[in-house]
Amino acid sequence: MRYTWVVDSHVGMVRSENEDAFFPEADDAADGPVAIAVADGMGGAAAGEVASRLAIDASTGDEAKDDDALERVQRANRAVVEAALAEPAHTGMGTTLTLGIFDADGLLHIGHVGDSRAYLVRAGELRRLTRDDTVVEELVVAGLLSEDEARIHPRRHLITQSLGMQDITIQLIEEQLGDGDRVLLCSDGLTSMIDDEAIRTVMVHAETPADAAWLLIDAANAAGGHDNTTVAVVDIAP
Repeated sequence: MRYTWVVDSHVGMVRSENEDAFFPEADDAADGPVAIAVADGMGGAAAGEVASRLAIDASTGDEAKDDDALERVQRANRAVVEAALAEPAHTGMGTTLTLGIFDADGLLHIGHVGDSRAYLVRAGELRRLTRDDTVVEELVVAGLLSEDEARIHPRRHLITQSLGMQDITIQLIEEQLGDGDRVLLCSDGLTSMIDDEAIRTVMVHAETPADAAWLLIDAANAAGGHDNTTVAVVDIAP
C-alpha cells in the first residue's frame, strides 16, 4: 500500500509551551512499512516535553525499526522510566503514546497508552480505534456515562495510565486498511475541543491530508485551544 501523511502540531491558544511530540517530522509518501506516532507529555517544568520526546525517539528510532508495536511501546516506556529515575527533576513525568505501524500489505498495527487517539475514516464514516485510558472512559464502558456527558465531565482529563509508570497495560489494535481509507492519530488537544462529528466532517471533506490537518488544528483553536494540538493524517492508496 501507498501511504501519504502530514503531521502538524500547534501550541494552542492558552499554553506557552508545546509538550506534544510526533514522528515523522517531515510530511511525505511511501510504501509500507511506515511508523507514525503522537505523544502528549505531562509533568512539572519541562518534564512533559522530555517524556514525549523520549517516547517518540525510543519507539521510532533505528534501534526499534524491527520491533513490533508492542515492543516499540515497551521500549518507549523503559526510556521514560529510566530517565525519570536518573533525574530527580523529572520524577513523575509521563506521556501518552499512540503509535501506528502501517505495513506494506495494508495492515495497521497500533500500540496505545493514554488518551491520545487513533481514528479510521472509511466510506464517510468515522470510527475510533483506540480506547482512552481515563476514569471517564471506564464510566462510559460501564454504561454510567454517555459520550456527550463524558466530554464535559469534570474528571475527563484524569488518565489512569501513561508511559513512565512501572506497570502498564498496552492496547494493541490491528486494522486492515484499504484504498480510500484515511487514518487520524491525535493528541487530546483536538478531541477535548471538538467532538467526533466535527472531526468526521473535516476528515471526510478535506481534499488532502494537509488540508485535513490544518482544518482540525484551526477548529481546535477556534474552540478555545486550551491544550497543545497534534494531528497526523494518513491517506491510503494501492
